[in-house]
Amino acid sequence: MKKEWYVLHTLTGQEAKARESIERRLDPEELRDYIEQVLIPTEKVAEVKKGVKTTTTRKFFPGYILAYLSLYDEQQKILDKVWYFIRDTPGIIGFVGGERPVPLRPAEVDALLHQVEDKKEKVKPKVVYQKGENVKITDGPFMNFTGLIEEVDSERGKLKVAVAIFGRTAPVELEYWQIERA
Repeated sequence: MKKEWYVLHTLTGQEAKARESIERRLDPEELRDYIEQVLIPTEKVAEVKKGVKTTTTRKFFPGYILAYLSLYDEQQKILDKVWYFIRDTPGIIGFVGGERPVPLRPAEVDALLHQVEDKKEKVKPKVVYQKGENVKITDGPFMNFTGLIEEVDSERGKLKVAVAIFGRTAPVELEYWQIERA
């Protein structure tokens, strides 16, 4: 049986619960040969709340999970056992694609899995800044100063901000979490 990636529509906020329910029921329902993996694509994001830097996990696609499974037999008929197992899982609305779901193309899956792997270790800022924006510094020796963003280095999570000090502007290198929009 050929396994392919399918997108499952879930109730928003129920993605983890639906995945756990599928994984917990695989052995008792004898479907481990049909359903191999269930994935919730996520990334880590950093933000500052009340002066404290926090890192949280954010879902790429809230309300959706990916499943690597065999849904069709050799004659391209839907396998009822798998279909109803997924449809009857608490928190799952159904397959994206309705009554005849179409699997994701290999290129889409590769790009998505590559994106998930890249963002697994990197912490991305929750707020994205642009060159030319006015910002207020919330941490460090220049706390409460305002400045203008001159450069954005999203790979390193750093910004170069022009700050007026003693009547002249000086470039200051800061991290995303050390500023907020003015």
